[in-house]
Amino acid sequence: MPLRALAYCSQALPGLTLDQIDDLAKDAAAHNAIAGVTGVLLTDGKRFLQYIEGPEEGVSLAYSRIINATSHLGIVELGRTEGGQRRFPYWSMRWLPVETEDLRIAELSDWRGLRSSDEVTIDQVTTGVERVARLVNPYVGVVPLDTGPRSGPLP
Repeated sequence: MPLRALAYCSQALPGLTLDQIDDLAKDAAAHNAIAGVTGVLLTDGKRFLQYIEGPEEGVSLAYSRIINATSHLGIVELGRTEGGQRRFPYWSMRWLPVETEDLRIAELSDWRGLRSSDEVTIDQVTTGVERVARLVNPYVGVVPLDTGPRSGPLP
């Protein structure tokens, strides 16, 4: 079964809270686990950048749910590809906070074919996949802490 991958960005619905993002990610994780999809959702509180990967049918189903979600607007597909191996197998879905500038740079990076460079050094990160990997790596192997109830919008 060939692997599919897709990345998009969108505008978060104004006033979306941390609790709501947690709920969205938990709901997506449950659906994605059944569909064999893994991925990550990056947000600065105003914008989202999400990367998902898995079997064609699972990614199509997940993207359909994303398109119909009321938590964001202005979805722009950054890239999609087929083949290869999973790049982000860590979670069926997890959201991570990122700085606005980091999200902007990742969004504007090269997403053609969701490729990654073979000869890249830490200072030469150039593709969108590599930028997302660099933002995700500090969280790999870290279990999220339950910080209790939160309220209010993201910063």
